[in-house]
Amino acid sequence: MQRVRYVLIGAATGAALALLAISPRVAPLVSRATASPSADAATAYRELALFGKAFQAVRQHYVDEPDPNKLIQSALTGMVGGLDPHSNYMDAKDFKDMQVETTGQFGGLGMQVTTENNVIKVVSPIDGTPAAKAGILAGDIITQVDGKPTKDLSLAKVVNELRGPAGSQVTLGIQRAKVAQPIILTLTRQIIKVRPVSDRDEGGNVGYIRIKEFNELTADELKSAIGDLSAKIPADKMKGYVLDLRNDPGGLLDQAITVVNDFLSRGEIVSTRGRDAAADQRFFAKPKPGDLTNGKPLIVLINGGSASASEIVAGALQDQKRATILGTRSFGKGSVQTIMPLGTDNGALRLTTARYFTPSGRSIQAEGITPDIEVMQNIPKNLQASQVEVSEASLPGHFHAQGKEEKGSQAYVPSKPEDDAALQTALALLRGTKLNPAFPPKRQLAMP
Repeated sequence: MQRVRYVLIGAATGAALALLAISPRVAPLVSRATASPSADAATAYRELALFGKAFQAVRQHYVDEPDPNKLIQSALTGMVGGLDPHSNYMDAKDFKDMQVETTGQFGGLGMQVTTENNVIKVVSPIDGTPAAKAGILAGDIITQVDGKPTKDLSLAKVVNELRGPAGSQVTLGIQRAKVAQPIILTLTRQIIKVRPVSDRDEGGNVGYIRIKEFNELTADELKSAIGDLSAKIPADKMKGYVLDLRNDPGGLLDQAITVVNDFLSRGEIVSTRGRDAAADQRFFAKPKPGDLTNGKPLIVLINGGSASASEIVAGALQDQKRATILGTRSFGKGSVQTIMPLGTDNGALRLTTARYFTPSGRSIQAEGITPDIEVMQNIPKNLQASQVEVSEASLPGHFHAQGKEEKGSQAYVPSKPEDDAALQTALALLRGTKLNPAFPPKRQLAMP
C-alpha cells in the first residue's frame, strides 16, 4: 500500500475542524500489543472469515439482490469511519474530488463543513463564495440538500451533493441555533477558486497577511504576499507583520512546514509520532542568514476556527519565540492523516497515522494553542445567538488530550477591520501605541 503524503485534514474533508494545561513533556507512546505474530494472524483470519460469512449471507438472502461493490464500500466506510472523526474511506470519485480540492479549485458553494452527532454542521463559509454571500453562518446545521435529509449520511456524501457544475443551483435546509423556523436557501454553485493567501498594506507601516487554508498554492502565494508588501512599504517604515490564521481549517502538512520555514532561520518546526516509532519524523527550518521578512516583528492571530496546519504554524512560531500569538484558543486538531490509495478505481483511505507535536514537545490534540495575549471580540447582539463554539474536544470519538481538554473557543471575526479587536490590538502593539509583556517575545530558542 503506497503512502502518498501526509494531509492535515480540517473540516473541509474530514470531521471537523477545521484546543492549555499542557504537560511539560511528551508522554510516552502506548506500547504495541505483545501477542505473537502467529496469534495476531490467527485472530485476523477468524475475523475475516466472520466478515466473509456475513457478506455471503447478505448476498444470498437479502430481500433484493444487493450490489456487491456497494456492500464492500459500506463495510469499508463503517470500519474506517468508526476509528476517529478524521479517518474515512473515499470511493474513487471522492478520492478524485479530494485531489481536486487540494489544488485550490473546485465547483461548489465554498464552505467548510463537518459531521457531529450524525448531523452536518458548518464550520465556516469561505469569503466571497456563494455560501458567504447567502449568509450561511458557522454552527448552522444542514438538514436537507435539494429536499433530501442529510441525517446519518456520511460527510463525503453530503459534500458530493453540495458540489456540482458552476451555474447549477442547490437548495439547502438550514437549522440555526435559537431560530425556531428552518431556513431555506437556494444557492448557485460557482467555481471556487480558493486563493489561500491575501495581503494588504495597513496604514503604510504594517503588512497584513491572511492565510485562509493550506492547499498546494499557499507557500508560493505567501512568498508573493511578502514580496508585494515589501515593495509597497519601505523597510525603514515597516513596523512588522500580522499573520492572520483565524478560521483557517488547515490542509497540507508540507505547506505548513514551508510557511514556518519562511519566518525562521533555524530550529525545529514540528514532529510527528505514530504507532511505528521507525516512521516518526522531525521537520526543521532550513538554516539561512535570515527569514523572508528580514526579522521584522510578527504577530499571529488565531481563534477557535484555527485548526490543524494553522496550529502547527502558530505552535512552531510560538515555541521558537519568533512570533507573539494573539486572539483566542485554537481548535485543537493534533492528528495527522495519510492518504493511502487502494488501487485503480478502488478509492483510498484517509487514515489517522500520527499525532503532531510542537518544537517544545507539546501535543495540541484536544487542547489547542493558547495565545500569548488573549483578545475577545465584541459580538453584536443580533449575532450572539448564532455563534456556536466548536472544538476537537467536542467531537465524538476524538483522541483524548495528554493534559486538560479544552472545549469551545470564540471564532467570530468582525467583517470590518476597524471593529476587529484582535487586529486592532496587534496593530497597536506593532506601532508601539500599546504595550504588553508578551510582545515582542523575550528570546529566540535555539532548537537543535
